[in-house]
This record gives sequence, structure tokens and C-alpha cells, in this order.
Amino acid sequence: MPGEWSPLSGTSFFLPEPPMISEMREKLGGEIEALTRELTITLPQAIAQAVEMGDLRENSEYKAALERQQFVQARLGQLHHRLNQLTQLANTETPTDRVGLGSRVTVLDLDSKETDTYVLVLAEMMDLEDGHVSFASPLGRALVDRRVGDEVELRLPRMTRRLRVTELVTIHQA
Repeated sequence: MPGEWSPLSGTSFFLPEPPMISEMREKLGGEIEALTRELTITLPQAIAQAVEMGDLRENSEYKAALERQQFVQARLGQLHHRLNQLTQLANTETPTDRVGLGSRVTVLDLDSKETDTYVLVLAEMMDLEDGHVSFASPLGRALVDRRVGDEVELRLPRMTRRLRVTELVTIHQA
């Protein structure tokens, strides 16, 4: 939780972390914990058993365990990097009047006159059926920093959609 100094009281206070970031931090932490256990306990046991079988040049169990060990190490590096990105994201100020992470945005398709509502989320939490759209997707990038009334032209491979932001609920208002 990022702490900030309050000029009114002269003391520090903590801003609550957005629930989406807390949820993502827990999810990443769980995967890191499981992979760390595999790397420090399960894989060394598998490698030791494979070594006991003899000739390592033709030992498929040994090769598979080493390949898995390399994969787990790489994945742990990615997860730690993503956790660091989350910390930076939690410490940045999310706009209160524009579309940002965690915003629920209702848009009107100017051609079909249909409305859709989306929530901008991190890629790992994307769920199109629930209207959760990745911050990094073409739609997410098109909507970021938009205000109610703004129009966006979203160029897709097969078509271009013209959208107008009609409603916005930021993470601060939710």
C-alpha cells in the first residue's frame, strides 16, 4: 500500500490499493509460491532420482527434469517482473475523471447504435464474457484517457468501429 503524507495533518496515511491490484498480487504470489516449492523441493528430488538411474546421456527423466527446472526459473523471473510492475502501477495515480485501469466504461457504437459496457483490467484478469477488456488490447488502448462524450475510432482488421464514451465509473467511484 502506498503511503502518502497529508499536508492537513502532517502525518502519513495509506491509500487503499485497488481491489483489482490486490487480487492480481495474490494470484501472482500464489503462483510464485507454488513454483518456488517446485524449484526447491520437487525438481531436486526428481533430478536426484534420475541421477540414481545411471547413464545421464540417455536418461529422458533427467533431461525432462532439467528442462522443467529451466522453465520454472524463467517463469519465476517473469512473475517477479510482473509483480514489480504491479507495485509501480499501484503507486501511480489513477485518473478520477478519465478512463484508466479499473474503470467501467459504457460506449455507444455510432454506426449500430448499440451500447456495450467494459471494465479495463490487467491482461491476466481479462474475461470477455464478463466485459473485462485488457488495458493493453486495441479497445483498451483506444479508451484510455478518454472522458464522457469523447469519440474514438477503433481500427480492427476487418472493420473500423466509431465509439462514443457515454458513461464512466472510475476505480475511485466504484
